[in-house]
Amino acid sequence: MFYLGIDQHARQITISLRDESGDVLQARQVSTRPEKIQAFFAKLTRERIRGGESFIAVVEVCGFNDWLIRMLQDYRCHKVILIQPEERKKRKTDRRDAAALSELFWVNRDHFLAGKPVRGLRQVDIARQTDQENRRLTTLRKEASQARTRIINKIKHMLRRHNLQWDIPTKTFPTQRAIAWLKQLVLPEMDRLEMNYLLVDLEQAEQRVQELEKVITERWGHSEDAQLLRSMPGVSYFTATSLACRVGRVERFPRACCLANYWGLTPGCRNSGGNNQRLGRITRAGSNIARWLLAQVAHQALRKDARLREWYKRIRRRRGSTIARVAVMRKLATVIWQMLSKRQTYAECRAIAVGC
Repeated sequence: MFYLGIDQHARQITISLRDESGDVLQARQVSTRPEKIQAFFAKLTRERIRGGESFIAVVEVCGFNDWLIRMLQDYRCHKVILIQPEERKKRKTDRRDAAALSELFWVNRDHFLAGKPVRGLRQVDIARQTDQENRRLTTLRKEASQARTRIINKIKHMLRRHNLQWDIPTKTFPTQRAIAWLKQLVLPEMDRLEMNYLLVDLEQAEQRVQELEKVITERWGHSEDAQLLRSMPGVSYFTATSLACRVGRVERFPRACCLANYWGLTPGCRNSGGNNQRLGRITRAGSNIARWLLAQVAHQALRKDARLREWYKRIRRRRGSTIARVAVMRKLATVIWQMLSKRQTYAECRAIAVGC
């Protein structure tokens, strides 16, 4: 077995290859041009890795690991491990990083191969292809909604500049009557030009949101996890799909609190010596979209679930509304773990939601 450490960048990768005894066999930089990197790995498997042997690669996570992971699997890579760097080094070069990765992997090879955690090192789970696609899809939906909100706020700001917000024919905006009124509204020349552009952008943003909603609704029916999460109060197709794909394989979380910790909903701590209760704010690690969605789900759940609302009120009297809402979000994360691990609906797990 060979151990390959890779420090990846956009234009080149730096590799460090070690054998079973820990000796460095090769250390060099390779361009990421397709013809050059494919020729390198073809030569590596032909000359270095022979006789049916394979190698294991460890890569630092970045925003463009996908193509490299797929290519490594094509060249007899037994396993690809993604890790999250925790601290910055004072002396940092690509060659040092690649050598440190391969050495770290070789030293802890038994733990890595057995799937056990390594102290001080965060391993990143490689999501399934379907979950990766759903994450990109739901992120597009969130960004489209934010773009639509920005356009609406610009239109409202323009109306406030001329004190015309009182003349909107409907209480809510945007509506068909309100948009038709804006198209006929008399404004100064530059403001009229900007309003026309904003109305065109608003129409495109609305169309984009509707198209993404349609795709999400179609994909939701193919996910059993999303169908379970849909049973929660106030959870739409978008919310259920977003949370399900950001949980991934629920079996990688041994306990319910692990999912809450994964989403950054548990307090940080600095316990040392005789001080064992030095708790701080929540860590806010993991997916910020998951926390944003859980905040909305918590708002709807408090409206529709009386027992959960009573539990929330008891915490609010002691700690305040902000901490109480975060506690509800953390509780809902544990309920999601129960639903996905036991394959039960929210109604069946309702006692767990208020039991602690």
